[in-house]
Amino acid sequence: MNSRPRGKLAVGRVKFFGRHRGEVNSSAFSPDGQRLLTASEDGCLYGWETQSGRLLWRLRGHKGPVRFCRFSPDGRLFASTSCDRTIRLWDAADAKCLQVLKGHQRSVETVSFSHDSKQLASGGWDKRVMLWEVQSGQVLRHFVGHRDSVHSSDFAPSSDCLATGSWDSTIRMWDLRAGTPEIFHQELEGHRGNISCLCYSPSGLLASGSWDKTIRIWKPSTQSLLIQLKGHITWVKSIAFSPDGQQLASAGYSHMVKVWDCNTGKCTETLKGVLNVAHACAFMPDGKLLVSGAVD
Repeated sequence: MNSRPRGKLAVGRVKFFGRHRGEVNSSAFSPDGQRLLTASEDGCLYGWETQSGRLLWRLRGHKGPVRFCRFSPDGRLFASTSCDRTIRLWDAADAKCLQVLKGHQRSVETVSFSHDSKQLASGGWDKRVMLWEVQSGQVLRHFVGHRDSVHSSDFAPSSDCLATGSWDSTIRMWDLRAGTPEIFHQELEGHRGNISCLCYSPSGLLASGSWDKTIRIWKPSTQSLLIQLKGHITWVKSIAFSPDGQQLASAGYSHMVKVWDCNTGKCTETLKGVLNVAHACAFMPDGKLLVSGAVD
C-alpha cells in the first residue's frame, strides 16, 4: 500500500438522537451516510436523518431487545437482530418488514450482507453461523466450530469468504464457494480477548478489534498478521477502513476515535468528542468520517 499526504480530520457538529426508551446497543449508517439506524434495548429499531437528526421511524416487531442492525451495501434493505432469536429484513424505502428469519436458538448478535446484497450471514449466542438467501429468506448453510458466542462478521470483497469473530478469541474464515465442505477454511489466532468487530478492506485485508484493546490487520490469504495497532485504553467496539484502504478508524468504550495509517501502524489522529461508547464508524466516499454511539 502506498502512502500519500492527507488533510487533518476535524470534529464537526455533534447531533444527539435522544428519543430511545432504553440503552442503544448498535448503530449503522446507510451507504450514502444520509441515514442512521439505532438498535435499542427497548425492543425498537430507530431510523434517523443524519444531517438534521430528525426521527424518520420507530419500528416495532421484535419481541425482545434489538441487538444489532446493518444496511445492505446497495442501500435497499436493512437488517436487525434480537434477543428473540430472529433476524428481520426491512425495506429501506418505506421501512416495512419484508421477512422474519428464524433458525437461531439463542440471541442473534451480528448480521452482515454480502457485497451484492444477495446473501446474509448471522451469528449469536448459540455459537452458530448461518448463511441466508436474502430474496427467499431460506437458510443456505450452517457453520459450526466457534467455542463461544459469535459477535462479529463480514464478507470478503469477493463474497467467496466470510469472516466471523467470537468470544472464544478467534476469527474463523468460512469458504463460501459452491461445493466446499461446511468447515472453517482458516482460523486466525492471537487476540487475548473477545473479538468485538471485523472489517475487510477493499483489497481484501481483514481488521479485527478486541476486548484486549488492540486492533490487528491480517492478510487472510497467508493467514499472516501484518500489523498490530495499540493505543486504545478500553475495548475496541467498532472499526472501518477508508475507501482506499489506507486508513483505519477505530472507536470503543471511551471518549475518543483514533485514525491509523495502515502502512506504518501509527495513530495519525485522535478525535476527542462526547461519545461514551461508539457503536459505528463509517468513511464516506468523500473521505468524511461519521461516528455514532452513546453518551454518558
